[in-house]
Amino acid sequence: MSVKAKWRMLVDSLMVVLIPLLMAYSLIGETAHEWLGVMMSLLFVGHYLLNFYWFKGLVKGRWTALRIYQTIVNILLLLCTLGLIISGIALSRTVFSFLPIEGSGSWGRTLHLLTSYWGFVLMSFHLGQHWSMILNRVRRSAKRPVILRVLAVAFAGYGIMAFIKREIGTYMTLQNTFVYFDFGEPLFFFFIDYIAIMGLFVFLGYYVTSALKWLNKGMSRER
Repeated sequence: MSVKAKWRMLVDSLMVVLIPLLMAYSLIGETAHEWLGVMMSLLFVGHYLLNFYWFKGLVKGRWTALRIYQTIVNILLLLCTLGLIISGIALSRTVFSFLPIEGSGSWGRTLHLLTSYWGFVLMSFHLGQHWSMILNRVRRSAKRPVILRVLAVAFAGYGIMAFIKREIGTYMTLQNTFVYFDFGEPLFFFFIDYIAIMGLFVFLGYYVTSALKWLNKGMSRER
């Protein structure tokens, strides 16, 4: 593995760890949330720099259904990232409190809520697009891959229940602009639910990508 590939893996792994922590912002405290948000922003910048070749390749090659799907997810994720950074700075009470930003409370909260939950889902989808690389390594070392598939389906099923329970859809569509947190709930259960929701969209992202790859192969054979 090249040095660049190792850096890419480190950056991506740290981002995956930070995602559920950031979603628990009221439970971990606003100050901690802000500093973790700064870390995530820096990791995003690092991720885009390490994968800059993708942007350069946008004007080249044939636009298949798979490529269109991946590009839409990546561009929407980039927009969510920009929205999170802008709204995060505007709402900051600690890290960027020295900036002369006033009157940003209303639009900042709405933008931050919208980009947080859409970004959460899109990041999981994005991870699912590249899940085959991780899955191939696991399959080589696993003695019973069928069990892994059953566990993946069960985990995704629990993710659906957690998605409904946590009312994620209402935040993504702005039907609810106030996020409810149960401060008496142990953080462990909160993280389990959000990790399961991540798993659900990783699962969906992986199988959508796999289906489009199969479609591309079929179309290539016909030609």
